[in-house]
Amino acid sequence: MSEQSLDGRPVDGSEIGKRRPGRRPGAADTRGQILAAARETFAEKGFDKATIRGIARQAGVDPALVHHYFASKEGMFVAAMELPINPDEVIPMLLAGPREDIGERLTRYVLTMTSEAGARQPVLALVRTAMTNDRVVTMIREFISHAVLYRIAESLQIPPIRMEAAFAQLFGVVLMRYVVKLEPLASVEIEELVELLAPTIQRYLDVP
Repeated sequence: MSEQSLDGRPVDGSEIGKRRPGRRPGAADTRGQILAAARETFAEKGFDKATIRGIARQAGVDPALVHHYFASKEGMFVAAMELPINPDEVIPMLLAGPREDIGERLTRYVLTMTSEAGARQPVLALVRTAMTNDRVVTMIREFISHAVLYRIAESLQIPPIRMEAAFAQLFGVVLMRYVVKLEPLASVEIEELVELLAPTIQRYLDVP
């Protein structure tokens, strides 16, 4: 008796085992392999100790492919954690323009970005996970500090603690606005919050 295909048609012996051209069924794409390896490596070693070469080795690909897909370790972390911001793009934008307006630019950017549920949910999900997972805490702390805050502080030539204080204040507002939903903070317009917060954020970022 001849074998049958899924649609009931007979299949002769010459077709059995014949492979169709193209990607193998079920094979993971290269980008996906790299992201899976990145998540595992970042979780195990933290952001600082993870390397592009090590992640490439874990994924079984050439390090050049990692650079091709993600450009930098920061870009790979952003993609792996599904974060809404890429420091390589955001930092130049924040630093562009008059220094005396950077507090306003930073405040407006953070509040506008987090106003979109799709952008803030991955961040809040990471924060919730970090509350019960020390490795995630380390990973987030290293990324925020070294890939974002310290880079901005160095460019502005201010002590890192000033950048950390500015970030902490803005992130606290985001938590009160979207997690605790404290009123009227939760429903006030973004521009009203920018007007209220930007002068304080600017004082953090001015040269002492």
